[in-house]
Amino acid sequence: MASQQLLVAPPKGLRRPLVLPYQLLLGPGPSNLAPPMQVAGGQRMIGHMHTSMFQVMDEIKQGIQYAFQTQNALTLVVSGPAHCALETALCNLLEPGDAFLVGANGIWGQRAAEIGERLGARVHPMIKDPGSYYTLQDVEEGLNQYKPALLFLTHGESSTGVIQPLDSFGELCHRYKCLLLVDCVASLGGAPLYMDQQGIDVLYAGSQKVLNAPPGMSLISFSDRAKSKVYNRKTKPFSFFMDVKLLANIWGCDGQPRMYHHTVPVIGLLALRESLALLAEQGLERSWQRHHEVTQYLHRRLQELGLQLFVKDPAFRLPTVTTVVVPAGYRWRDVISYVMDHFSIEITGGLGPTVGKVLRIGLLGCNATRENVDRLADALREALQHCPQHQL
Repeated sequence: MASQQLLVAPPKGLRRPLVLPYQLLLGPGPSNLAPPMQVAGGQRMIGHMHTSMFQVMDEIKQGIQYAFQTQNALTLVVSGPAHCALETALCNLLEPGDAFLVGANGIWGQRAAEIGERLGARVHPMIKDPGSYYTLQDVEEGLNQYKPALLFLTHGESSTGVIQPLDSFGELCHRYKCLLLVDCVASLGGAPLYMDQQGIDVLYAGSQKVLNAPPGMSLISFSDRAKSKVYNRKTKPFSFFMDVKLLANIWGCDGQPRMYHHTVPVIGLLALRESLALLAEQGLERSWQRHHEVTQYLHRRLQELGLQLFVKDPAFRLPTVTTVVVPAGYRWRDVISYVMDHFSIEITGGLGPTVGKVLRIGLLGCNATRENVDRLADALREALQHCPQHQL
């Protein structure tokens, strides 16, 4: 029996049924769940240390290897959003005093630089204006000047709408004894990516973009070079939860009996398994082509409305997240609020260095259709007709 009187009453809101409105999620993520992922979310619970769960985890690893185009044995899921994968990579690859070269042309490079500073690395940001990308010459100058242990680049910079070329960057880094870490959160499944062939040492992504799975899980893979760095550290990683050697065991990457580390998100992983199965059934090349074609159609519809694309060079526009210059005289919040309130379509404003400058539109996975583009174009046309204009 209780020995004290309860001071907090049961919340009235929790006694009402949970009802969520339908929204077409055309922001940079999360995306709407594809039907197989919704079905997976209703599966029965299984134990996180049971043989059946280990089978699911092994199939997820195989799916990641396909999606990343890698044969790396050290491939797994971090139980947390893609930001956790970034921190996992950095806290295992960087030790205090290591030089860390960061491509900071958007918010994700800025985040990587801040995390590196918190880890005690000597951080050297290569700052570029939003909408810009890095050339091999840019990177070689940084490699030659700072002699870093690690270089960070964002493949799909969702805050600016830029896609970063990756061919030959891994080879260049290895010539300077530097590892290459790449964020492909916004690009995985929507743009060509070849981890092993491009010499990428650590690659990570999230579950909630093109994969159309629930948020809260991240995919990551380490090359043999990166694995050697992790397993030969002079100091332990600051985080027990993010220690890759421990995660490698629970994910069956080290050939040893699996030992309890943490309780993995079972239902989320079932949905992730289905999303990777759907990608494998569709085929990477078909997925890349579909995203390219639908986004090209989006660009034409936006330009017909008189809207200006933020990334000037079409060759470097991210095929999953499009950035649009906020039209003169309009407040970005008015536009996205009108589209949501009147059409139940979500788009978002800028992030980090593009706050107040752009609208961001995502065509991710099952949401990347011409029908959705037409719905959005109609909504934006009406928003531009009805939203108040201001002297800004």
